[in-house]
Amino acid sequence: MGYVKPKKRLGQHFLTDENIAYKIVNALSKNNNVLEIGAGTGMLTKYLIDNKNISLKLIEIDRESVEYLANNYPQLKDQIIEFDFLKINISDLFNNESLSIIGNFPYNISSQIFFKVIENKNLVDEVVCMIQKEVAERIASSNGNKAYGILSVFLQAFYDIEYLFTVSETVFNPPPKVKSAVIKFTRNTRKELDCNEKLFFKIVKVGFNQRRKMLRGSLKSIIGKNIIEHEFMTKRPEQLSVEQFIELTNVIEEII
Repeated sequence: MGYVKPKKRLGQHFLTDENIAYKIVNALSKNNNVLEIGAGTGMLTKYLIDNKNISLKLIEIDRESVEYLANNYPQLKDQIIEFDFLKINISDLFNNESLSIIGNFPYNISSQIFFKVIENKNLVDEVVCMIQKEVAERIASSNGNKAYGILSVFLQAFYDIEYLFTVSETVFNPPPKVKSAVIKFTRNTRKELDCNEKLFFKIVKVGFNQRRKMLRGSLKSIIGKNIIEHEFMTKRPEQLSVEQFIELTNVIEEII
């Protein structure tokens, strides 16, 4: 069977609770092409294999984990990709077909994973993942909430978000110092934003980077000396919904 030593540099905390692993896998609703990120010791993998409708690929950067998976799940040997997810071309994984993503994501790169998902929103139909509880709450927060931020807006623009359940730190080896949570993203019907998408992302980022300021102050680097008389400019970024950020983007584009 072998053993994989959790590596701090890779942010590895291996799930040890079978019931939680089953619940995570069972949360998948689009069971065609599935990519598991950071398969580790195969805690989720074993349940994914049970579903014969899934075309499964695993991506794992840790050589020791790759060897463990290949030895313990020989039927998946050709489907294990030893590579960095952040550097892979997602469209190559299933011949440009849509896919679902699942995994126990390393806390230190979860935000980078989500930005890559957003970049590939037209391929990634669904994400079911375990991440740091605080990050999950932030993503699921609605406008008007202090936790609402850049990731909340970007992900909610293209996905319906469900906070599924909280996970205790005691069910990992080694136990992390914080609680975790399982969250699910399902691609919504918005094919593209009704505004300049590049400008939208810039406005959201700049606004939240100075979140204590009203937008008329934080967005000066974008609007310059132009004066925009709009009610949204007197609000702070966490007060605006995705739709309102879209509206504000259109207003600003007309001026600059």
